[in-house]
Amino acid sequence: MRFSEDSVSSPNQTENPAQSLTPARRRMNTADRKRQILDRAIQFFAKYGIDGQLRNLTKELGVTHTLLYHYFPTKEALIQEVYKEVFESRWKTEWEELLDDPKLTPEEKFNAFYLDYTNTVLTYDFVRILMFSGLSDHSISDRFFEMLRSRLLPRLIRETRKYCKRPVEPKPTERELEFLMGLHGGIFYIGMRRWIYGQAIYAPDIPNSEQEIIRDRVQSYLHSAKTLFA
Repeated sequence: MRFSEDSVSSPNQTENPAQSLTPARRRMNTADRKRQILDRAIQFFAKYGIDGQLRNLTKELGVTHTLLYHYFPTKEALIQEVYKEVFESRWKTEWEELLDDPKLTPEEKFNAFYLDYTNTVLTYDFVRILMFSGLSDHSISDRFFEMLRSRLLPRLIRETRKYCKRPVEPKPTERELEFLMGLHGGIFYIGMRRWIYGQAIYAPDIPNSEQEIIRDRVQSYLHSAKTLFA
């Protein structure tokens, strides 16, 4: 008698009666199984990288290649779903609304944005998958940085110019963008230290030390920008 991958037979009455007390494994519906595979794929790619072999993923899941390909016909299709789940789903339109809020000062916007951005994205899976993608085919890192360039960086440059009391209309210059990426990369490095190098941030004796580090970097960036771009 043959069974599908997710089914079990009824207990054999001739076997040990204690075995009949073991609950049968619930058959997963399509949505639950796809969700399970996606969640495990995120963990897998975060641990082993984008180049990790799918045969190792199927071993960890306890499923066949056939079942995996039923839900994700190619590895690229699976990676795209990982991107949507880990990167696109965490993107907040509230960040853009915050940076466009006329009632807040540029410094208030920078601090509020980067504090929430850090809490939202600097997770184990986000940081490691982004780094692994950059070391591999760039399929994820290129898409994410394009979102930054189109939706966030121009707003941050605009607020930097407001802080420096400069005209906000011209297109951001390469020098401005590189200077801003020094701030952005420095904040992202907090996640790298934790999830790539396994190092805790310094100043463990300072309450809310991570928030203070972000505020210090924002203040340093804005004050330096006022000097450099005056």
